[in-house]
Amino acid sequence: MIGWRARLGFLIPPGNPTSETEIIGMVPAGVSVHFTRMVAHGETGSLQGQEERNRSQIAHLDENVRLLAMVKPKAIVLLHTATSYTLGKEGERELIARLEQASGVRLISAFGSVIAALSHLGVRRIAFGTPYGEEATLQCRDNLQAYGFDVAAFGRLEGVKNIYDETAERAYQLARRVDTPDAEAIFLSGVGMPTVAALDAMERDLGKPVISSTAASMWNALRVAGVNAPIEGHGSLLAGRSIG
Repeated sequence: MIGWRARLGFLIPPGNPTSETEIIGMVPAGVSVHFTRMVAHGETGSLQGQEERNRSQIAHLDENVRLLAMVKPKAIVLLHTATSYTLGKEGERELIARLEQASGVRLISAFGSVIAALSHLGVRRIAFGTPYGEEATLQCRDNLQAYGFDVAAFGRLEGVKNIYDETAERAYQLARRVDTPDAEAIFLSGVGMPTVAALDAMERDLGKPVISSTAASMWNALRVAGVNAPIEGHGSLLAGRSIG
């Protein structure tokens, strides 16, 4: 049977060429992954109109979730961190509860997975970086603080024309730029920016955990599905080891 340990569903933003490749590269034996593209209007990947695209994705989520639920996954991941920034803490909680009730499937978000991962690691003071514009970056800061985290420093990639054209090398540089000695961990937001291939290098060079939206989502989905499968090569969180 396909997915004899667990099937996991992922809701992917349209135009995103990054997430399927990164997720598939982290799948343990016996787990299958299944994807549905969300509906969004406007030029995908650009910084212009981010808020409008986020809201159009939210408006179509009910149908997207129903379609993905047909493969009977143990969990469905809303793999778009910025949706949580648009909704805010309470708005996301209400959306997740409604979609879970309607589908009968456990639903988790990328940002919720980051919060769970940081709490699992026992860190409270973090630095973060994004490939977003200034408004969305500040929304990220506000949401982290709403969950009780102390933001030591933050920054964003300069010169981004399309998030989907970014590279793991640029993500590595961003992590180094936002890091401060008193930050206990680094968070890299944005599933469209490749991060997973560089997480091990970031952690070796910075000497502390580095969490990306995609890696945290995979870790949380496996945890929710009851699959204990340490995954090497994609950061300490997935490998189940400590650092720093």
